[in-house]
Amino acid sequence: MEECVNDEHRVNDEHRVNDEHRVNDEHRVNGNDASTALFLAPNAASVQRCASCGHTLDEREDAPVCPLCGSLLEVLHARPVDAAGNVMSGAALQASFAHHCCARPAGHPSGVWRFEQIVMPAAGSAITSHPEGNTPLLARAALARFTGVDGLLIKHEGHNPTGSFKDRGMTVGVTQAVRIGASAVACASTGNTSAALASYAAQAGIPGLVFVPVGKIAMGKLAQTLAYGARTLLVRGDFDACLRLVQASSRELGIYLLNSINPWRVEGQKTIVLELLQQLGWQAPDFIVLPAGNLGNTAAFGKALREAHALGLIDRMPRLVSVQAAGAAPFAKSFREGFATRYTVSAETIATAIRIGDPASWDRGVRAIRETNGLVLSCTDDEIIEAKVAIDAAGVGCEPASAASVAGVKQLVASGVVHRGDRVVAVLTGHVLKDPGMLVELHQERTDFAQANRPIEIEPDVSAVSRVLRSMQAS
Repeated sequence: MEECVNDEHRVNDEHRVNDEHRVNDEHRVNGNDASTALFLAPNAASVQRCASCGHTLDEREDAPVCPLCGSLLEVLHARPVDAAGNVMSGAALQASFAHHCCARPAGHPSGVWRFEQIVMPAAGSAITSHPEGNTPLLARAALARFTGVDGLLIKHEGHNPTGSFKDRGMTVGVTQAVRIGASAVACASTGNTSAALASYAAQAGIPGLVFVPVGKIAMGKLAQTLAYGARTLLVRGDFDACLRLVQASSRELGIYLLNSINPWRVEGQKTIVLELLQQLGWQAPDFIVLPAGNLGNTAAFGKALREAHALGLIDRMPRLVSVQAAGAAPFAKSFREGFATRYTVSAETIATAIRIGDPASWDRGVRAIRETNGLVLSCTDDEIIEAKVAIDAAGVGCEPASAASVAGVKQLVASGVVHRGDRVVAVLTGHVLKDPGMLVELHQERTDFAQANRPIEIEPDVSAVSRVLRSMQAS
């Protein structure tokens, strides 16, 4: 049964993260001082560092987790320098990113690789890119009315090559696989990751394996994975079982793991935030709201904001809001208790992309929420469907999980946390055609769905068309 979200559990001022958890000079994680300079000295080679114990590895090391303590790794880069070797100011970096965006032949057509200096400085000729990114930042009056936020903007990651934000992480992850000479790449997936891995692995000429839960993957996503040529393994279990299996296979068989626990995936996904900030003229919004499943994006968004603030790209930190489906909301439950306990649940929700009960990037996610004075909330499937219908009807469209962000914005307004005049960016993570089965169910099969846009069978006669047209004009 889907967990109901009681009014007392909805986000409100009591659930704000205390000011002591805002980003500061110590960059505290869970109340402890981390050995965590955000950047290395100028001209140093990038490294992978354990976020828990501080152990560092060479940037080409293919360890999926810290070999000492088993915690997740993060990537550290040198502070960017100009041609004269001087550390670049925020304004100089902004100009550099703009140049890389637009200049030819020096620029990058990719919305990921224009930020190469703080994503993977040593990528060189290994870059595997479609290109990806350059996704739109949309304003729709209908969605402003639906949520109650006049300045609502929609960052639509469904405009990426395979139809989801996963392409941003995968271009960097597969580039790293090329750099280290990986013999094969693999991931566990609820669908979008598998489609992205299959596409980029095919482009790089590396065999790809994807582990998906049998019967739990939307047809649009499975079709992509099969079409791009990855070997698809249907696992008798949920996503969390798939992730455990792919991690064990990576350890024992030497396959390069490309789930979001891979630190290079995070580097790619943080460009969602960098790009939207650039689109806003580097004027940070008040809130950035995103769907949350495995928490890879929550972690990536937090890292992007930490680095953008430290580099002088922005002068203040927006608040991150991670939105889970109520039937898959262990992170939201933990947030309500101040992250005192890490929970797992048996996940069940119509939003298949975030149907995850044991998020792998938990600690990274906690850090991101704390350092941005962020929030975590959950929305019922009915709220997610309501938001999806509004997004689709506005001519934007998205997969169900994406709509959690817009549903979350509406909830924040109702709770008095977000105000009509606030500047809010809601991230849509996947394309409307990622889950066509749900669209058929909603608009053709369900008899209880009042907003159904049912196809109308007519005779081949103009008068029949006229009757339909009149009914449309009258509604």
